[in-house]
Amino acid sequence: MHTVPSHRPAGQPTAARTIDPLLTPGEVATLFRVDPKTVTRWADAGKISTVRTLGGHRRFSENEIRSLLGAVPAQRL
Repeated sequence: MHTVPSHRPAGQPTAARTIDPLLTPGEVATLFRVDPKTVTRWADAGKISTVRTLGGHRRFSENEIRSLLGAVPAQRL
């Protein structure tokens, strides 16, 4: 897990916030045993949230994906 120092006024202790690890569409597809294009369609439909890299590539929150993965038997995406 990565941490990033937060901006702080002079004289105050440094605080770090946790950054959620991100997964590629291919990594998400492997976890769900689907094609990466299916993952892209889920994102386009709003079923899973996504962030974009500076280059425009999709990335997915590992924490969100893992929680969805645990819910798959009860509810299909």
